[in-house]
Amino acid sequence: MTPDHARWISTFLEAQAAELDASENTLLAYGRDLKAFAEHLGDQDFDRVSRAEIEAFLVACEALGLAQSTRARRLSAVKQLFRFAYEEGWRADNPSLKIKGPGRVKSLPKTLSEAQVDALLTAARSHGRTPDDRLRNTCLMELLYATGMRVSELVSLPASAARGDPRMLLVTGKGGKERMVPLSPPARAALATWLGYRDDAQDVAKAEGHAPSRFLFPSRSGAGHLTRHRFYTLIKEIAVTAGVSPSTVTPHRLRHAFATHLLANGADLRAIQTLLGHADISTTEIYTHVLDERLKDLVLSHHPLADKDDA
Repeated sequence: MTPDHARWISTFLEAQAAELDASENTLLAYGRDLKAFAEHLGDQDFDRVSRAEIEAFLVACEALGLAQSTRARRLSAVKQLFRFAYEEGWRADNPSLKIKGPGRVKSLPKTLSEAQVDALLTAARSHGRTPDDRLRNTCLMELLYATGMRVSELVSLPASAARGDPRMLLVTGKGGKERMVPLSPPARAALATWLGYRDDAQDVAKAEGHAPSRFLFPSRSGAGHLTRHRFYTLIKEIAVTAGVSPSTVTPHRLRHAFATHLLANGADLRAIQTLLGHADISTTEIYTHVLDERLKDLVLSHHPLADKDDA
């Protein structure tokens, strides 16, 4: 495996762990599958891989006698890697986009109830060692739920985006694509309060000879802002404070909650697509299935005829 392969795979796995709460077993499986793909490519870098080379890898897997489920999983890992690379701007195209493989049953994205989100937002206000920490945590959670941003978009927001008590934020998404997202009144209030404290802290740092940060959520990390990993652990801590099972709470699940709750309250699917930054509405349509499942569960749990067999 070349250094290029290792860099792509490690960054991809890091994002899966931070944004999607992928389990250790899932990450290990992805790692094994992508390592096998890299070994098949030899010295060929990922940024020059073609559709034909991915299909040749699938043929090689079949020739090895691998089970259909294994081949499907390997293709899924490769497709997710190249989708991630395209969204991150590492490639101008996605060579795996139209490749069909052994079918797999897609699971619906898991979400959070409105009551759970309310508990998380309330807990964020009291979680943190210092007043600055608590204000930052409140701002992070309010912005995430109000906008449905990806965690990578949230932590890398420039402070300039928050100036002037904005009603909307300009967000730079994956692949450098920009979109506008509206702010709720609680998010605007949390943002304004945090920005004041953040600016005061930056003035103190500047007086001490430190270079000012351009980020809304600055940190001492190599990136200069709060990292995805730190926010991932932070949201778990907030879940504990809120009395919500940490295993059910991830940054990406709050993004799912944003979309699902909007749809449940009558928002247009096209509008949700725009707010989430989805290139294809078919990606957004999965939330209609999530809502259908929730409505079905509601009927089965609360309809007076649901327990007629027990009468």
